[in-house]
Amino acid sequence: MISPFALNPMHTLSRRGFTALGLTVALAATALHLTATAQGALPPGPITMVVGWPAGGPSDNVARLTALRMSEALGQTIVVDNKGGAGGNIGTDAAARAKPDGSTIMLATATSHGLNSALYAKLNHDPIKDFAPVGMITTSPSVLLVPTNSPFRSVADLLKAAKAEPGKLNYGSGGVGSSQHLAGASFKRIAGVDITHIPFKGTAPAMTDLMAGRVDFVLTTGAMSFIHSGKLRPLAVAARQRLPALPEVPTFEEAGVKGFYTDSWYGLVAPAGTPRPALDKLNAALATALRNPEVQKQFLDQGSLPVQPMGVDEFWKFVVAQMPAAAEQVRISGAKAE
Repeated sequence: MISPFALNPMHTLSRRGFTALGLTVALAATALHLTATAQGALPPGPITMVVGWPAGGPSDNVARLTALRMSEALGQTIVVDNKGGAGGNIGTDAAARAKPDGSTIMLATATSHGLNSALYAKLNHDPIKDFAPVGMITTSPSVLLVPTNSPFRSVADLLKAAKAEPGKLNYGSGGVGSSQHLAGASFKRIAGVDITHIPFKGTAPAMTDLMAGRVDFVLTTGAMSFIHSGKLRPLAVAARQRLPALPEVPTFEEAGVKGFYTDSWYGLVAPAGTPRPALDKLNAALATALRNPEVQKQFLDQGSLPVQPMGVDEFWKFVVAQMPAAAEQVRISGAKAE
């Protein structure tokens, strides 16, 4: 289309001036459109972040830090709603049924969107069809923790005792199907020992019993505060390299247990049908939060490994691609929903 300005020889603007004016008008229009879209992408009022685990555990810690920083980026409050139980499935069911308008998001984990599909014969939700992606938050390897008064000073000490009296030692977890459960089951298989699993209703009560000496060990993430305060002793990290937060703690490879790694990832999802503009706005707020140096430091201090922000589609490709590996982890470990 020819501009009417080009047909008017009496117009005082030069071609260069017209081009600049046109660009300015176009940019202004685009800015107004983006502002209007962003403002209407999410409903007003607080956003609920469902967490399928009780308060005080590693998942809750990740959720609360993320909610706080995303709230700052959005200028809109995000409230954490803990709905623990059934290996995270109670919270996942509730999030799947929530109104898909951007007012509800959920902390997705390797358990809710991976392990549970293989652990449970029947779920009341489909982890892919009933959800829409928001983005990746972080990943975190497990750390084997024992009470500070434990006689075990190394993984070798623990394995020696386990082999001497099969079934006597026990490990705690946040419940059947939790990352702690699967980590313990895999550790037992790889190390070739018989150790009893004790499921709790969340990681926090498991940690309480561990500190009290009623549980021999727990394999978990997000326990740096217990370690640094001297309440628990770390024996090994289930990663390919030592954690920056625990440089003195060996990996399981270094401790003599070959091939034992865990990778507990955390992300955000929304109910299926949530409009794409809402997902994009939430994703942008998450990316802003993750780029904050203070947030990166906090995740490192928690024993997590910050990740590069992922777009909505990239994150969903990751979730879908890791599900077969999660199912294989369940199969190899021999873990079952009890």
